[in-house]
Amino acid sequence: MSIGKTRGFLYWLARLMGDVSAVQKGKVGRRVARRVAGKATGRALRKLFK
Repeated sequence: MSIGKTRGFLYWLARLMGDVSAVQKGKVGRRVARRVAGKATGRALRKLFK
């Protein structure tokens, strides 16, 4: 396995574990909202620095 594939797998696993944790704590809505806000911020910054 290459470094990139390993890193991708670890990020995927961490995201999955965070989702499971949010479900257990009953904070799924907050997690979804933060994920959406983060993606929007990333898109805006990408456009700004492109």
